[in-house]
Amino acid sequence: MSDNEASNVITKKNHNKYRRDKPWDNDEVNHWEIQSWDPQSDSLPGGSLLEESSFATLFPKYREKYLRETWPIITRALDKHNIKCELNLVEGSMTVFTTKKTSDPYIILKARDLIKLLARSIPANQALKILQDDTHAEIIKIGGMVRNKERFVKRRQRLIGPDGATLKALELLTECYILVQGNTVAVMGGIKGIKQARQVIVECMKNIHPVYNIKRLMIMKELAKDPKLANEDWSRFLPTFKKKNVQRKKPKLDEKQKEKMQKKKAYTPFPPVQLPSKIDKQLDSGEYFLSERQRKAKKLAEKQEKSIQKSVERRMEREKQFEAPTKKKKDTTDTGKSNDLDLDSLKNKFAAAGGSSKRKADSVSDYVDDGKKKKKKKKSKKS
Repeated sequence: MSDNEASNVITKKNHNKYRRDKPWDNDEVNHWEIQSWDPQSDSLPGGSLLEESSFATLFPKYREKYLRETWPIITRALDKHNIKCELNLVEGSMTVFTTKKTSDPYIILKARDLIKLLARSIPANQALKILQDDTHAEIIKIGGMVRNKERFVKRRQRLIGPDGATLKALELLTECYILVQGNTVAVMGGIKGIKQARQVIVECMKNIHPVYNIKRLMIMKELAKDPKLANEDWSRFLPTFKKKNVQRKKPKLDEKQKEKMQKKKAYTPFPPVQLPSKIDKQLDSGEYFLSERQRKAKKLAEKQEKSIQKSVERRMEREKQFEAPTKKKKDTTDTGKSNDLDLDSLKNKFAAAGGSSKRKADSVSDYVDDGKKKKKKKKSKKS
């Protein structure tokens, strides 16, 4: 092997060459274990915090009565950790801050989460559990995930389920406390459970039903019980749900709409004719050269002319109601009887019979039945 080939060989650097073994480089040590703060064994370098830290949050008006009643319980719980709290009913705010006696540096963040949860309508007994080391909280904002208000309300109700059944199942699987309030969802529990609950809530707002995720969590919980499957891939056991585009019923089209759909415009490479602008229309009509006063007078005259035309049309419609209806002429022709009569023979017969001169002068219509029956008038008897 030549010198040039030897220089081209890539050698991996050993980054752990000068690294010494640490006391925690041991498989028996659980690095994910959360150790509780012991004020006797654990202490700060100076004995106390250098500066005071404080957090404040606002609460709605309807929570004022409840907070006033439960504030002594909250004060006593925070005094054990040397944290002071203040309830301002004028501003509608809660404040927590550290003291000189505070030894745990992280407890102020726990107190901050406590007042946030109290403001989000979580009961005091449940909210005080946040002061424990293995309990965490997260407030998920769902208000801006859906634009349509009606759709947002439906999806939020879908997350709760009938009589809160869906939310209860999610709480049992994730081992978290979940409260849906307004535009937010408050979740309390372990880190793993909060992560799972957040995924279900966000996907529910994205129109994925929580039942699918609940089924997935149930299978994962059963698989976790088997130690043989601890280091294996679980994807083969988990269900995969594909999105389906459900075909909606097309609205019924009228005949005119069908004709428009059927008629296809002939393709032309040229763009359509540009429509005249407002100024072009004013130039054509001559309105562009008029003053503002003349324009207003012209518009007013047109408006009055239209109102006069409408009033005339309405008057004509009203007068139509008082017009007498036209009578239809009855057909005098008799369809049943035949009019083929020999009039000359009838004349001769009556003449031979020796009728009077008056009868002779009479018209033939006196002897021919024209189908009209004369009504006899009944004489009214005078009493």
